[in-house]
Amino acid sequence: MLQKDLAVSTMTLSLRLGRRFLQILAEDGPWAALARTRLWLRRRLRDEPPSVAPGSGQAWRGADDLQAFWVESATRGAFRLATAPVLQRRRKVALIGDLNLPQCRKYRVEQLAEVMALAGAEYSFAHYEDLPRCMDILQDTTHLFLYRLRSHPVVTRHLYEARRLRLRVLYDIDDPLFSVPAYAGYQNMTALPHDLQQHFLAEAPFFAEVMNLADAVSVSTPALRAHARDFTPRPVFLRRNFADRATLEARPAQVRRPTKGFRLCFASGSHGHEVDFALIEGDVVRFLQGDPGRRLVILGHFDPTRLPSALRGQVERHPFTDYAGYLGHLASCDAAVMPLADDLFNRCKSAVRVIDAASVGVPSLVGQVSDMGAMVRDGETGHVLSPEANWAETLEAMAAAPETTARMGQRARGDLETRWAAGLDTPVIDPEMIRWVMA
Repeated sequence: MLQKDLAVSTMTLSLRLGRRFLQILAEDGPWAALARTRLWLRRRLRDEPPSVAPGSGQAWRGADDLQAFWVESATRGAFRLATAPVLQRRRKVALIGDLNLPQCRKYRVEQLAEVMALAGAEYSFAHYEDLPRCMDILQDTTHLFLYRLRSHPVVTRHLYEARRLRLRVLYDIDDPLFSVPAYAGYQNMTALPHDLQQHFLAEAPFFAEVMNLADAVSVSTPALRAHARDFTPRPVFLRRNFADRATLEARPAQVRRPTKGFRLCFASGSHGHEVDFALIEGDVVRFLQGDPGRRLVILGHFDPTRLPSALRGQVERHPFTDYAGYLGHLASCDAAVMPLADDLFNRCKSAVRVIDAASVGVPSLVGQVSDMGAMVRDGETGHVLSPEANWAETLEAMAAAPETTARMGQRARGDLETRWAAGLDTPVIDPEMIRWVMA
């Protein structure tokens, strides 16, 4: 059976490579087909199989081969394709990006496969430092998406090859990393060392540079789209983060849930969110003081000394592990609070925490900063609270009506399935972006 499976796999690979060889032969001529075959064979003989893993260390090993290929192509008069791929090929998107951050990889890279499948386009992705795989997925594609990349010699090579292949290029980003004004006013940055703050400010122009080398831009929220338009003349499309199949089908590890006492979740995926929690700290303290059985469940990074020592016995802390473990702890709670300090950076943030909570039937309490309010139907799937609102009163009402609160979480889950899953239209994605790819 193993030999049969191996034979089938080998045959499938051979057919795919054979089809690609014939396609290049027909479109670019015999020399280009043979040159690409030699490049592929050199990589295989050096045991450099394609990989999507960050930190593969193959960028510089592949650079010499790529440069030699370009030089040989140029000397033979076959450097640039005669016809743009979009004029004769089925749509195929290759995304090259920074895949080091798990949340970013999930929401901006992996889930894009569902959108492209609905549009009838093929899709593949690679970590930007894996030059062999990047070059491999570019050869038969029609569009290159660059995700969350700053200017860098490796990124320059990807763009150079994309222009040689006459590909359309889109730049995707989900934070205003290109914006000095956004960083300068970002209150969470105060938790970081001064040198690191200056580093982020200094990096902003390098993200803007790559963004402006693309033909179009996509971003994750309406506020980020409006802000990006101040930095680029390119068309800027909206592609929100959504509930993909992996999220909707996730079965979080079962966490034993106490039968008494309201459990309130605060998730912090990075350092500095004590600034956000401080906005509602007094209300949360008053709520916890109302019943010794109540718990504040903190997931991720947080300084527990920010809370009164008398209440620390009512605080549970769990570090982030994997996504299933995170959802498991989240599912053990009755509600999740998501305050954000009002600044330009936070206004550009997406609703991923609301998606996570709703996926396990937990209603969210959010403020009016960021895109989270767009995903919460106030009083139906959670609460959208104004800056003057009393969070303690809202939490008391939810604790006093546990069945109503549970139904609110169930409706939040239903909204994910019907309104915030993969699609080709608003509110998930600007249909103009789909037309840009498919035109």
